[in-house]
Amino acid sequence: FSFSWQTTFQDGGEEVEEGAVYNVTLKKVQIQQAANKGARWLGGEGDQLPPEHTVRQYETSKIRAIKAGTLEKLVENLLTAFGDADFSYISIFLSTYRAFASTKAVLELLLDRFGNLETLSRVEVANLNSFESEIILRAEIASVLRAWLDQCSEDFREPPDHTCLLKLLDYLKNNMPNSDMENKVQNLLKQFQNQEAEAVDGFCSTSSSDLADGEELEISNPEEFSSFQDHVVAEQLTYMDVMLFKKVVPYHCLGSIWSQRDKKENKNLAPTVRATITQFNAVTKCVVSTILGTKELKIQQRAKIIEKWIHIAHECRILKNFSSLRAIISALQSNSIYRLKTTWMCVSKDILLMYEELSEIFSDHDNYLTSRELLMKEATSKFANLDSSEKENQKKSQKRLQLQKNKGVMQGTVPYLGTFLTDLIMLDTALQDYVEGGLINFEKRRREFEVIAQIKLLQSSCNSYCLIPDQKFIQWFRSQRHLTEEERWVLS
Repeated sequence: FSFSWQTTFQDGGEEVEEGAVYNVTLKKVQIQQAANKGARWLGGEGDQLPPEHTVRQYETSKIRAIKAGTLEKLVENLLTAFGDADFSYISIFLSTYRAFASTKAVLELLLDRFGNLETLSRVEVANLNSFESEIILRAEIASVLRAWLDQCSEDFREPPDHTCLLKLLDYLKNNMPNSDMENKVQNLLKQFQNQEAEAVDGFCSTSSSDLADGEELEISNPEEFSSFQDHVVAEQLTYMDVMLFKKVVPYHCLGSIWSQRDKKENKNLAPTVRATITQFNAVTKCVVSTILGTKELKIQQRAKIIEKWIHIAHECRILKNFSSLRAIISALQSNSIYRLKTTWMCVSKDILLMYEELSEIFSDHDNYLTSRELLMKEATSKFANLDSSEKENQKKSQKRLQLQKNKGVMQGTVPYLGTFLTDLIMLDTALQDYVEGGLINFEKRRREFEVIAQIKLLQSSCNSYCLIPDQKFIQWFRSQRHLTEEERWVLS
């Protein structure tokens, strides 16, 4: 016999329960069973099937995806989603729940409400799809906890007491003593405590506290900047961007959280996102400071520095670092640099063409469609996809790209995070947090997760970078004194 199957999905409408609304999809699988010439018909003894005869069988299964619910129902659904064939639910919930609940509230429901059979009524135990015994219930909770620790361990960082982590540890000691998970939580607690004991190492701060004793911030020395090779500068900017982007906690990017950042009481909100933005701004300010430098700089010197930054931006493109690439382009397009008409006239035509091509990536046409499409294309490729229209640039690009391939540093992609932040704020504004009956709108969270999943994919890709910090450059970068708006204007 040979088999083939065809799957169709059909809208099964909605199912309403107390405290929850589900979207239902009917998954219909048609299995075709083709009989070979000598095969016997299973239904009648001795009857032969015609050679081309096909037996059709259908299997229909129901997929339930929670659309809205109370917090209690959403937490309960963590334990039943797999049985309902809603396989992505746990990841979506863990990535977005901070928009509508605290870690403490979710953990208490999971461990105290559902993790203890004594607190469940017989009806509730019977209603939980696959719960035939306490062992199965604990296995379900263990799988949720494992996913939580793997995907969102930062949720449990609550210095100095780490209340939720200690509560989880207590549960594991009582219910899963000496398990791998208990060891994992013990190690996570030690890790958090050790990290808090150490001084935080930040790349992007330009405050004097980052510098050695007696060292002061300085206006850029053009000769010192020129001594760094273009690809070295691009690699070091990428190194710093990668280290910060990998630390971004995805829920910090949610519109409902990030949009609250300007309130006085929220000055410490979303620190991992703020760190990437501080670094982006530091790159932009560094570009401006090196070009404007001091009044003593000659026009030709300024033009050479602009050319150098365009080459560095191109190296960032080869490294698939769209964060520093955009920061450099933004700086070159800023008023104080754009207005240097005589300086720009001294920039080589080839390099101007390269600059125009790089600028085109971030055109605001169709909601930044070019940069969005390019980012997703690069995210799934091992090396940069370079399409340069100018032959000389193309030769240089391919040569540099080949060098990068040979060195094996080229697998990751660093995005400009601002695009995702904008998307998530727009989603948060457009969709309601609660629906009729005061139920949490989980459809909104599914939509948000589509954006967060892209961030996570790119974070994962960044593990492939093999970049080594160059302390000389990093120290130079940190020690730059950034010009004020007034100073920029006067110098330009």
